[in-house]
Amino acid sequence: MFTELLQIEILVPWFLAMLLGIFVGATPGLTATMAVALIVPISYHMSSTAGLAMIIGVSFTAIFAGDIPATWLRIPGTPASAAATLDGFQLAKQGRGNFALYIDLLCSSIGGIIGVGTLIIIAPQLARFALKFGDYEYFWLGIFGLSMSAMVTMGQTSKALLSATLGVFISTIGQDVVSNAQRFTFGSIDAMGGLNFIPVMIGLFGVAEVLRNVVQSDKMGEAPGNIDSSSFSSAVPVVWKHKWNVLRSALMGTLIGALPGAGADVAAWGAYGVAKSSSKLPEKFGSGTIEGVIAPTSANNAAVAGAWIPALVFGIPGDAVTAIVLGVLLVHGIKPGPFLFENGGEQVRSIFAIALITQVLLIPCGFAGIKAFGLIQMLPKRIVLAGVLVFSTVGAFAINNSMFDVYVMLSFGLIGFFMEACRVPVVPMILGLILGPLVEEKLRAGLIASEGSWIPFFSRPISLTLVVLLVLAFVSKPMLRLARSLKKRDDSADT
Repeated sequence: MFTELLQIEILVPWFLAMLLGIFVGATPGLTATMAVALIVPISYHMSSTAGLAMIIGVSFTAIFAGDIPATWLRIPGTPASAAATLDGFQLAKQGRGNFALYIDLLCSSIGGIIGVGTLIIIAPQLARFALKFGDYEYFWLGIFGLSMSAMVTMGQTSKALLSATLGVFISTIGQDVVSNAQRFTFGSIDAMGGLNFIPVMIGLFGVAEVLRNVVQSDKMGEAPGNIDSSSFSSAVPVVWKHKWNVLRSALMGTLIGALPGAGADVAAWGAYGVAKSSSKLPEKFGSGTIEGVIAPTSANNAAVAGAWIPALVFGIPGDAVTAIVLGVLLVHGIKPGPFLFENGGEQVRSIFAIALITQVLLIPCGFAGIKAFGLIQMLPKRIVLAGVLVFSTVGAFAINNSMFDVYVMLSFGLIGFFMEACRVPVVPMILGLILGPLVEEKLRAGLIASEGSWIPFFSRPISLTLVVLLVLAFVSKPMLRLARSLKKRDDSADT
């Protein structure tokens, strides 16, 4: 199987597609979904094996590449890379940007391998579990994700929750999910479809960062410099030291990725929150800790593999990328579903082998992307920031070819700038934007199904488990703080 895939007529388009994924993923505003969509027309004119290799390769590399501008410029290349703006960017400011990205690349590859391995071993069982999630379970999953805003940010929990609430409020702009009534559109036709997540994210991170640097005009003429001379091999012992964090984050990412609609962005934030809550030094998160780099990047690539679990076993796309892939599979005569594993064993093994080899090819492709992007960092900051603003504007406009998205980007750039000036974190707002529609839709669908009763939200086993985990997540922090203070008091009493 592996020798058949390593033929030149398959390897060349495969590798070129992965390089395209690096470029698209590293460009703010261009998503992994867009990268896959660009490859699909080309794949129709190739063999099914070569076409699948290109599409799978693009999806994994684009997710990793989004971490490159997130680390260097604090601008996520893709939504799944938003968590990399925290510790990755802080490490870059400390002159360890390459080192952070080498760790990122290695963990992306390892996380992908773990995700694909899990896909191979327990795909049917995990997919069946995912299908047990109804409206009630998805509601609590969304609330649990929002609660992560209190864990993944530094500073006051109240400000983090305020930011998350504001994000949920912004997500309600547009047409009502049930009645189709217009909400907060103020008569604007462009706002009827809601505010697109990508321009909002580019504004909050990219434009806000440009404004912050403009205000600090005395530093505008400096080249960013701070390009460390770390080698890729230096990241290996560090990743090995945090191997359990990698494993836990990758398994968590696979599980979340297997839940339809959750996606790599939710997986990254979830893994980051769990890593922070279980760390011996949670106060270091957000200031440039290695654990904060490892957790989200191990999870988001594993989530890409996890999304294939319901897609292959039941024909249910786990995210937008696998939704496109399902169409490609059908075009090539591969029909996803339970019978695929019984009657199409050779096709399934081919998909698994392609996914595994992609994780290996990710390292040279990612290394080339890191080096190419690093050259940009040698330019003076004013030129880099001007380029950031240009590409951000192009990226926002290109989504719908609409100036409305550009205005949204600029507006949220100002909002992000003033929020951070007031020390209100913007990260929870991103979580609110991502999970707000899910929470609202599942809450209303659940209440309609139960005729207004809240009992099913608490009586179903999975719902009850999520509620207990939610309570523990909030209680554990003050309990740990109390235990530490009591221990210090006992130690001082003994001395």
